[in-house]
Amino acid sequence: MLLTLLRRFLPAYAGPVVLVVALLVVQALGNLYLPNLNAEIINDGIAKGDIAFIWRTGGVMLGITLGLVVLNVVAVYFASRVSMGVGRDVRAAVFERVQMFSAREMHRFGTPSLITRNTNDVQQVQLFLQIALTFLVSAPILAVGGVVMAVREDATLSWILVVVVPLMAVVIGSLMVRAVPLFRAVQTKIDTITRIMREQITGVRVVRAFIRVPAEQRRFGVANRDLMATQLAVNRIFVLAFPSLLGIMNVSTVAIIWFGAHLIDSGDMPIGNLAAFMQYIFQILFAVMAAVFMVILIPRAEASSQRILEVVDTTSTVAEPAHPVTPAVPTGAVRFDDVTFAYPHSERPVLRGLSFSVRPGATTAIIGGTGSGKTTVVDLITRAFDATDGRILVDGADVREQSLERLWSRLALVPQNAYLFKGTVAENLRFGRPEATDEELWQALEVAQARDFVAAMTEQLDAPIDQGGTNVSGGQRQRLAIARAIVKRPAIYLFDDCFSALDAATDARLRRALHAETADATVLIVAQRVSTILHADHIVVLDEGRVVGAGTHDELMRTSEEYREIVESQLGAAAA
Repeated sequence: MLLTLLRRFLPAYAGPVVLVVALLVVQALGNLYLPNLNAEIINDGIAKGDIAFIWRTGGVMLGITLGLVVLNVVAVYFASRVSMGVGRDVRAAVFERVQMFSAREMHRFGTPSLITRNTNDVQQVQLFLQIALTFLVSAPILAVGGVVMAVREDATLSWILVVVVPLMAVVIGSLMVRAVPLFRAVQTKIDTITRIMREQITGVRVVRAFIRVPAEQRRFGVANRDLMATQLAVNRIFVLAFPSLLGIMNVSTVAIIWFGAHLIDSGDMPIGNLAAFMQYIFQILFAVMAAVFMVILIPRAEASSQRILEVVDTTSTVAEPAHPVTPAVPTGAVRFDDVTFAYPHSERPVLRGLSFSVRPGATTAIIGGTGSGKTTVVDLITRAFDATDGRILVDGADVREQSLERLWSRLALVPQNAYLFKGTVAENLRFGRPEATDEELWQALEVAQARDFVAAMTEQLDAPIDQGGTNVSGGQRQRLAIARAIVKRPAIYLFDDCFSALDAATDARLRRALHAETADATVLIVAQRVSTILHADHIVVLDEGRVVGAGTHDELMRTSEEYREIVESQLGAAAA
């Protein structure tokens, strides 16, 4: 999976990667040449007392070392640019894909997991790429070159390498086999920690109200200890691996010195060659340690790459049509034509055989008991889901045959839970139409009955709004969300039970002003309160996903028993 991810995103940086590889190759070759020069200084300079030779050769070594420092700085600079660039591109790809997800895919992955995948997982891949471009190229050259040069210095001692290198390979291989599954488990458990933490922060008032703080602390503690146990298991593997590798190298060093001393004593090996042999052994050690470091990163990067690709390669069930249809006459009409919808793995459909029309220039309301499918109607129009059966027509064309951008440009949605973004009041209101003037913003606030409290703010339109709108009340959030929809001036307004936090007087004033503002538009209101939809031009009554009544308030009072029950339960028998 890691290679698949890199093949997809790394080619855009082919030039810098080639430059980094070339610099690292030259650097590795320079490092392999230095011990040979050191051997010449010992054999031909110190042993013979040739001071001039020592100065000349030492100067060459110093020049090579300074050159290698410059090459290393340049290589690290470009390696960093590549790794940061790939990280940026991967984050952008994940973000773009998530933006196209339907509600089905969002539920499948979950918000905490998507956040972790676009932050922690991308960081793991980014870190791997940074280290790989710094060490992964030069380490094999140093390892193989070190072996070749060591053999070249003295073939007699090379049998030590025949024993050492396979032993190291066994240790590293065992490390990989045991570490990969554990690192994958670590990433999953980080998801769990993120989810629990997010739930506790978001629902802190509920937790406190139900005196669940100790229980939530225990739940977090269990997940936290589980993550700790898995990370300790990973660390135990490396606790054994590092001493094993160091032990192998130390024993090898002792063996080299022992047998090399005998060769020097017998005159079969110059002392400079033994010093060079030792340096090559240390270079091999450095390459092996770099490989071990990569072994630490590869399993995490592999697990993270798999999780990233799961998101990037997921095709939304709500897909763009191959050949989008553009309605010839954009009327703004919405029609449900024998629509049935069932959530994945549900036992029965939420909506069954739904047929009704929402006419332009009129207000259509949907009312029904809890779980009757009211919000699902709005979700199907916006294509958060696609109908299981039947068709939803907007402007006379099936929503599945229209481009998503074109469809969404026709709609303005005010959801049940009004959400505001971090920024200012003006930035939130201009979310759907950035070019809107301040006068248009104030007009929308007037219609939404929000002008007074915004005008009372110190900075008015430039007043700050916290993430989610947590620094304003629920009713103020709803009114700002309604104003945001009005600023967009769409052909179709979808109000999904967004008047629930308003008092009766504000609700009445808002509906009167909204009726005048949206006189030429198509308006669909989903409501729980009968008082909100009494004067709607057309009311659709849902019960267990079916249309059980349709008409005006007066007509439904005569013909629909379900509607009369709702009215009586809310307004009393006298109103009915």
